[in-house]
Amino acid sequence: MEQFDLVVIGSGPGGYIAAIRASQLKMKVAIIERYKTLGGTCGNVGCIPSKTWLDSSERYFETIHSHDVHGIEVKDVKLNVKKMSDRVAKVVSDMAGGVAFLMKKNKITVFEGHGSFKDKNTIIIKGEKGPLEIQGKNIIIATGSKPSSLPGVVVDKERIITSTEALKLQVVPEHFIVIGGGVIGLELGSVFKRLGSKVSVVEYADSVISMMDLDLGKELHKVLKKDGVDFHLGHGVTSVVRNKNEVIVKAKSKTTNEEIELKGDYVLVAVGRRPYTDNLGLENAGLKVDERGRIAVTDHLQTAVPNIYAIGDVVRGAMLAHKAEEEGVFVAEIIAGQKPHINYNLIPGVVYTWPEVSAVGATEQELKQKGVQYKVGKFPFLASGRAKASNEKDGFIKVLADKTTDEILGVHMIGPRVADLIAEAVVAMEFRASAEDIGRTSHAHPTYAEAFKEACLIASENRALNL
Repeated sequence: MEQFDLVVIGSGPGGYIAAIRASQLKMKVAIIERYKTLGGTCGNVGCIPSKTWLDSSERYFETIHSHDVHGIEVKDVKLNVKKMSDRVAKVVSDMAGGVAFLMKKNKITVFEGHGSFKDKNTIIIKGEKGPLEIQGKNIIIATGSKPSSLPGVVVDKERIITSTEALKLQVVPEHFIVIGGGVIGLELGSVFKRLGSKVSVVEYADSVISMMDLDLGKELHKVLKKDGVDFHLGHGVTSVVRNKNEVIVKAKSKTTNEEIELKGDYVLVAVGRRPYTDNLGLENAGLKVDERGRIAVTDHLQTAVPNIYAIGDVVRGAMLAHKAEEEGVFVAEIIAGQKPHINYNLIPGVVYTWPEVSAVGATEQELKQKGVQYKVGKFPFLASGRAKASNEKDGFIKVLADKTTDEILGVHMIGPRVADLIAEAVVAMEFRASAEDIGRTSHAHPTYAEAFKEACLIASENRALNL
């Protein structure tokens, strides 16, 4: 039986990054993946294909609706959904190939098959070549998550679908109904709205992206509604019934108790994700999961069994690929005897709609709840020279700073390229910068990043240079 210093179950961003870091730290490493391609949910049915669809659909939408403003006249634009879908598949394949290359480069042994515990050190791998057992001095569970559903809603994967199936569609739905106004629902709703679908969003909360700062949800709702997305906020779904190629969704208002009925050809169930911890044989290793399927871990991401660790979507915290990556590196370094750290308050969140949305740190609602005295600086992209040049007027950057010390406590952005801009805020907060520090830092002109500087000036000194 082959033995390893570390065995990683799952090859998503958390798993394969953990394996690479452990190899860099001179460990003998194995990684187990049940599917034929590496990269996990993110690489195959999540982050990478969704962002590819978003980019392609935005190019199509801009060609039809926005190029004329720039003096570019086009006609007879044709949409080839199959070619667009094929490109998504190629990007996914290329990324999976890239991960496979990294495994070879770092001398990591890859096992294809379903891994489960025989005991706390032994993993049984069931694949095409039959059962195989390997042993690991240390083991990391990095099996990710899968889409959740609603009680009574049967996902048939044909007309009532999850994000997995939506990312492989090769047709443009006539009426695409989205259950869930969170990140996944709005991103995929945006894709098909741009491609020509009628899109309706049913959300139980009173705002979209309700886990983020409320100002972001209000602005995104306003922009997407202006673009033609139909919203039914504050509505709970009561039934989803398929009749051949038609799906009927009924939902009831929380406030008036009135029921609405929507008829579409596809329904996307995007009500969150749950940990993929089924059939891992956890009980054989002495492990249990909580009521949400998560594995309990210590601050060092150790489970109840000291040599077994768990990271990413199977443990507490946000289900984000980059959070899993940080945890993968963290565990590898802990095993190697180092003393790494993760500041969970500074894990940014991003929504890749257009405008994009991003955030890091505390929301205004959280600061109010905790009784923290704070200042607000808010700068609209409407006043940005770069945004005007690019015809991108929607959105703003909002900075929350401590009223006494001026330390930046939270940054919330909605607008062009804010998925990238948020990195500056993360770095600033990692070094506990004040709003004045950023306000007095030179930013190239004209750039979108100047909006962050301006928001910091408003938060720190109640002044802006271009507003």
